[in-house]
Amino acid sequence: MNTESFNNKVVLITGAAGGFGTLLAKHLSTAGAKLVLSDRNEQGLTELRKKLSGDPANITTQTCDVTAETEVAALVSTAVENYGRLDIAINNAGMSTPMKLLIDTTEEELDLNFAVNTKGVFFGMKYQIRQMLTQGEGIILNVASKAGLGGAPKLTSYAAAKHAVVGITKTAALEYAKKNIRVNAICPYFSPTPMVTEGMDDSLQDMLAKASPMKRLGTPDEMVTAMLMLINPENSYLNGQAIAVDGAASAL
Repeated sequence: MNTESFNNKVVLITGAAGGFGTLLAKHLSTAGAKLVLSDRNEQGLTELRKKLSGDPANITTQTCDVTAETEVAALVSTAVENYGRLDIAINNAGMSTPMKLLIDTTEEELDLNFAVNTKGVFFGMKYQIRQMLTQGEGIILNVASKAGLGGAPKLTSYAAAKHAVVGITKTAALEYAKKNIRVNAICPYFSPTPMVTEGMDDSLQDMLAKASPMKRLGTPDEMVTAMLMLINPENSYLNGQAIAVDGAASAL
C-alpha cells in the first residue's frame, strides 16, 4: 500500500495505547503523519511515544476518557491548536464486558458498553466533523465489529452498542457526503488484541478460531492493513460502509 498519502496528514487516534491503535500509530508515524494519540492509560501513551519513529514534534499524546464529552472536545481542539487542522480521525477506543447470556446481563454492563463503544464514537464524530466542516474535507473511521453486523451470542450489550456504531456511521456519511467528509466503519472478527485475550481463555479462542471459515482468528496486522486502506486519502469514493474483515464469517 502506498503510505506516502499520509505524509503530513493530521491523524487523531483514540484507544491508541494498545491493540489496533498502537499498530496504526506505528504505521502512520513511519509514513510521516502528524499524530494526536489518546487513551485513558497515560503510562501506555508514554511508552507508545517512545516506540514511534516519527519526528517527536509530530506526536502529541493526551489522556482522554471517550465517555466524557468535554474531554473528547478538548482532544480535537488540541489537534487543531498543535497542527492547524484534523485530516483523519480514527475512533478506535472500545471495550467489552464478560460474556454472558442476555438474561444475565446487567443494566450496568449495558450502560458501560454504550458509554464507551457508542457514545465515545458519537462524541468523537460530533467534534471531528465540526472541525472538518471548516476545512471542507475529512476522513473518519469508526471501529465497530462483526458483532455490529449480526448476532453475537453472549455479547448482547456489546453487539447492541456496535450495531449503533454502524448506524451512526452510515447516517453521518449521508449527512456530510456533499461536504467531502467520508465516514466508514471497520467490523473485525475476533482478533488477539489485549481486549480479547484478557477476557478469554485459550479454549474459547480456539473455539472462535474454528468457527471462522478460515479456521483462525484474524491477526491485528491484518485488521490494521484494512484500516489503512479505509483511511487512505486516495480511496476517496469509499463512503458510508461497514466493512467486515472476518475471514468470510459474515458470508455464512
